[in-house]
Amino acid sequence: MSTKPTSSPEALLRVQSKAALAQQRRVEAETALEAARAEQVAVRERTARLRALRLAKEAADEAAALAEKKAPRTAAKRVSKKVSSAR
Repeated sequence: MSTKPTSSPEALLRVQSKAALAQQRRVEAETALEAARAEQVAVRERTARLRALRLAKEAADEAAALAEKKAPRTAAKRVSKKVSSAR
């Protein structure tokens, strides 16, 4: 059974290589996490903008419906109703 000395140049290179690889993986993980967080922020902002647009449209539609309901009948509507009821 042979044992390898831990102070050999090969062992040192292996340790350095593993450390470099671990550091690279940490950097890649941080970059991926930052990208995911940025995407989450973008989604929240788009959702808030679209919700505001939807609420504004709903309010405008409701206001238009109320205005239509409260508006006095026009002469054209009265005439057409009289004509249709005379038949």
